[in-house]
Amino acid sequence: MRKLKLQVQMSVDGYIGGPNGEMDWLTFPWTDDINSYVAGIMSDITTIILGRNLAEGFIPHWANVAADPDHPEIAGGRVFTDTPKVVFSRTLTESKWENTVVAQDVVAEVTKLKQKEGGDIYAYGGSEFVSSLIRNRLVDEYFLFINPVALGKGMPIFEELETKQNLTLVESVAFDCGIVALHFQLKT
Repeated sequence: MRKLKLQVQMSVDGYIGGPNGEMDWLTFPWTDDINSYVAGIMSDITTIILGRNLAEGFIPHWANVAADPDHPEIAGGRVFTDTPKVVFSRTLTESKWENTVVAQDVVAEVTKLKQKEGGDIYAYGGSEFVSSLIRNRLVDEYFLFINPVALGKGMPIFEELETKQNLTLVESVAFDCGIVALHFQLKT
């Protein structure tokens, strides 16, 4: 069975966005060591799932990167553009992006995707979408990229848990830019 892996940037106090979705706290530019790490963990990606809000900026951004032969992140742009995507939305009924379909029922669609043949599924999204994945125990592995900043308030992803979820630490890696990656697996 395929695994769903969540890759998300977080503050040390557990937020993935500021109170109004601000992302100005993210650590950039990344250093070569974190770029290599991310490229390595994404080598088995065959599907990307996204919430609609993030997809609005994510998909066009990476398409522009992939189309620019001089862009330093062109390889990542091609991965994000060429990999089939599923965007979850309550309002969209069809995709306005290439290589992308729209779905509404997160639990049913992710369960179906996990049962298909292929490599891993990577999830990206905002607080509401990611929280629904976590709450429904759909995430098999977490890649939490902890940025060296505390926000005090913001958009959490673990706040809506109805029951405790035990995780096993697979590895932690500190990068030259100050970010620490925590890789966890969900205990079943």
